[in-house]
Amino acid sequence: MFSLFNTQILHVNEPEIVREIATCTSLDLGKPSYQQRERGPLLGHGILTSDGAVWTHNRKILAPELYMDKVKGMVGLIMKSIETLLNSWKSMIEKKGGIADIKIDEDVRSFSGDVISRACFGSNYIKGEEIFLRLRALQEAMSKKIFLGIPGMRYIPNKHNKNAWELEKDVRNLILKVVSDRKESSANEKDLLQMVLEGAKNSKLSKEATDNFIVDNCKNIYLAGYETTAVSAVWCLMLLAANPDWQDRVRDEVFEICRERTPDADMIQKMKQMTMVIHESLKLYPPVLVVSREALADMELRGIHVPKWMNIWRLLATLHIDPENWGQDGLKFNPERFEHRSLQATILVHAIWGQSKGVSWPEFSHG
Repeated sequence: MFSLFNTQILHVNEPEIVREIATCTSLDLGKPSYQQRERGPLLGHGILTSDGAVWTHNRKILAPELYMDKVKGMVGLIMKSIETLLNSWKSMIEKKGGIADIKIDEDVRSFSGDVISRACFGSNYIKGEEIFLRLRALQEAMSKKIFLGIPGMRYIPNKHNKNAWELEKDVRNLILKVVSDRKESSANEKDLLQMVLEGAKNSKLSKEATDNFIVDNCKNIYLAGYETTAVSAVWCLMLLAANPDWQDRVRDEVFEICRERTPDADMIQKMKQMTMVIHESLKLYPPVLVVSREALADMELRGIHVPKWMNIWRLLATLHIDPENWGQDGLKFNPERFEHRSLQATILVHAIWGQSKGVSWPEFSHG
């Protein structure tokens, strides 16, 4: 146990306790209050920071849109974004005479944002990309704020705070403009934005609360998805480049399954080598280093008394290489450990992240 300023933190690394936290359904285990205090302009009160009845309401609306059947239906729009990305790289290579050094970080982030824009805003995805760029600027502005954790500093109108407030206002106005255009349109959209709008309409909230609900959850969808997806993709590409034997195995599998056709959901599901590489990449380089929760009431976790307001941290970077769970080669790139969905794979998916009704995302499994 340790503390950061006035925040008390319990570090948990025992697999059985980690599993109990990940599968906990009690609303007494919630999101850390410091996230809301320090990252309010960025996160609002969406599914990433809400607790209790508000979180339950958010999850009821958003979770069904991320069930596997719905995700399979997004493969087509994902391929559109992939084609745009690959064509831009192809053009760079041709201009350099067949060989080019390409820094892919920003390109992969833009690709991730483009996919989310299409999934969230449908035919309004160009406006969605504008929102995405503003959110990235807001995220960068928040990262530059100093004196985090000191009470009252977020209210002082200094340069960093005023910049963050202005960007927060821009993002809110852009999202509400898309919402206004959507309401005036007769188009029958079936995207994430439409589900959020219908959920807000059925919740009987006030006008201001409805706007906050829509804005906060749209921001959360972006922030939860674009950075984690981009970071995971870049690490996966790096590991394949560093292990050419596995790169050849994955390439051969793709050629064999696709046979020069555009991949669809069924083809991707057959790519066993690719799946093993992705699992191993997530194990070695998890996109989120810490999963944190806060006890909203006194709790017991396998005999450990956790007092109210205590924060509980799970450090994925250490859990994923623990030799007691993964063996002595835990630090090595070895996708074959996931070939037969071993015990370690079960720990990774269920105990570390948590899983609920086909949704594999920590915020949808309350622990």
